[in-house]
Amino acid sequence: MSSAISIHAANITKRYGDKTALDDVSFDISKGELFGFIGPDGAGKTTLFRIITSLLKPGSGAMTVEGFDTVKDYIKLRKILGYMPGRFSLYQDLTVEENLRFFAGIFKTTPEANYDLVKDIYSQIEPFKDRKAGKLSGGMKQKLALSCALIHKPEVLVLDEPTTGVDAVSRIEFWEMLSRLRLSGITIVVSTPYMDEASRCDRVALIQSGKIMSIDTPEAIRNNYGQDLWAIKTDDTYRLLGDLRQFKYTRTAFPFGEHIHLSLISKSVKPAEISAYLEAAGHINIHISKIEPSIEDCFMEMMSTESSTREK
Repeated sequence: MSSAISIHAANITKRYGDKTALDDVSFDISKGELFGFIGPDGAGKTTLFRIITSLLKPGSGAMTVEGFDTVKDYIKLRKILGYMPGRFSLYQDLTVEENLRFFAGIFKTTPEANYDLVKDIYSQIEPFKDRKAGKLSGGMKQKLALSCALIHKPEVLVLDEPTTGVDAVSRIEFWEMLSRLRLSGITIVVSTPYMDEASRCDRVALIQSGKIMSIDTPEAIRNNYGQDLWAIKTDDTYRLLGDLRQFKYTRTAFPFGEHIHLSLISKSVKPAEISAYLEAAGHINIHISKIEPSIEDCFMEMMSTESSTREK
């Protein structure tokens, strides 16, 4: 990863009527970096990606990609960008090979000229090159869309929620492909609502309601959590959540599968005190274990802190 800047955003704001999609967003992404925007649906990720790719003008602020202004230099910019939108947008009535040749032709190149760049990806679907794109599975559509986004050898690759709606195995395969692509020096910017995918990135931006709450490496974000975290399970998860939120020492309590992740206002509170409280509330088969925070835990903590700040 280079220290040179690939994407620079300064005070980007975008509104749709009275709805603020992006609120004073600023960041820098280095050349060759695998950078992730992590946040739920409606956080502003797609709006931001459309501004990066020059498909949308910001209401205020400025953005450059490889030195090109996304508003003034959009024609030059689009020649060096590869973009994979969240919705499958290739021609469903064309075959796999026809789609690849079409998108290569737009950039005045051929699949053969840049085949080395897409070989690892395209070789997995090449046996189905005569199949219509609309007849492919979700994972195969994903691989074809990525191949088409790469076939002109872009300097920056922008992927908007590329793993949404595909199976778990395809998600893993896709991130493995991105890790290999990163070695070629391409700057990769990806968005996802899946918090567990954050660990695959060099750095991530946690985004919610159009605001960036944190930018750092996944490890640093987890290390900055600052609270002891407990995973708690009983026979009645639904009632457990309500009871823990009534516990006088509770800071936050959020459901994670069959467990509740609990942080406390004081590190002096012992597991025995939590257990005694739950036993008094009628819970049985109580299991309490201290855990390391995940990116999702950190995200929820930041949201909770921001909400408390607004209410004051």
